[in-house]
Amino acid sequence: MPKFRRYSLLATLLLLLVGASGCQSTGATQPERSGIAGTVRTTKPIVIAHRGASAYLPEHTLAAKALAHGQGADFIEQDVVLTRDGVPIVLHDIHLESTTDVAERYPDRAREDGHFYAIDFDLQEVRSLWAHERRNADGTAVFPGRFPTESQLFRVPTLEEEIILIEGLNKARGQAAGLYIEMKGTAFHSKHGQDLPKAVVDVLEATGWSERTDLVFLQSFEPEALRYLRDELKTPLPLIQLIAENSWAEDGDVDYDHLRSDTGLDEISEYAQGIGPWMMQLYQGRDENGDAILTDLVERAQKRGLAVHPYTFRADALPPGVETFEELHRIFINDLGIDGIFSDFPDRTRQYVDTLTNP
Repeated sequence: MPKFRRYSLLATLLLLLVGASGCQSTGATQPERSGIAGTVRTTKPIVIAHRGASAYLPEHTLAAKALAHGQGADFIEQDVVLTRDGVPIVLHDIHLESTTDVAERYPDRAREDGHFYAIDFDLQEVRSLWAHERRNADGTAVFPGRFPTESQLFRVPTLEEEIILIEGLNKARGQAAGLYIEMKGTAFHSKHGQDLPKAVVDVLEATGWSERTDLVFLQSFEPEALRYLRDELKTPLPLIQLIAENSWAEDGDVDYDHLRSDTGLDEISEYAQGIGPWMMQLYQGRDENGDAILTDLVERAQKRGLAVHPYTFRADALPPGVETFEELHRIFINDLGIDGIFSDFPDRTRQYVDTLTNP
């Protein structure tokens, strides 16, 4: 076995042992889900492992996904982009330099903007890269207290490989963790002659997950990508409209302020089953009396049958006015009544959700 595969397999197996022995859910039942029509209902908020157990291991590595499974996540997130040869890989960005050693391995392959785009590399080249904890442009860690950035243990997986891992863990551990797949930059890929949504659906069909409406969500910041999935690719899987801030210049040319309006939510309800808003679109700090300032976006979305799954809960990056990770959960679950949570710390979110009493 090649040396790099040996390291990756060893890391994954070690984390499986950690998850099975000390971090798995303590008797939590799986939520009730209904995926095709109307609201995606849950008896308790679903726990979505954001890029895996990314607080503990480098994001989107198989080891991070194995640990998230061991920590009792209901769903495990996959961000997906395509290689030059059209293979869906699990990577948060459309470029490679923030989470791999591509700049050291292929220093002459950057575009004029300085980025090393995944779509410029074939799968064999991507497989040769080490995946590491996310770094800033100057090489420092985005989250200094997390896994060391200089490690050489992990690789960038394909979507198919990750599905095989999760399906295998579901069988071996008697769990039912699902997939929560985001297509990154559908319009960008289209400009390069690649059909990202279809490539994702093709992998789901090949692995037997294309109609598992209780175990798969598909999400995107681009409404047109979701409409394409529903209207042309005819997927029965529940779709989630991610909502960013206009200032972020996210995927495509989308007016996110409009999507948060009543008219925008009405439009979303025509093609999707839920929204994934940024948490600060729901909670906006404290007023002069110290009370949480909450918006009505959750209420307005749920009235239209839309589930609400905000992002991203991080114990090491709490929003202003929130003192503890537990307080963050209380605001969003108890006060706002959200339906699911994207969390970098799926073990701690699982622990909080498990303390809730079923309605």
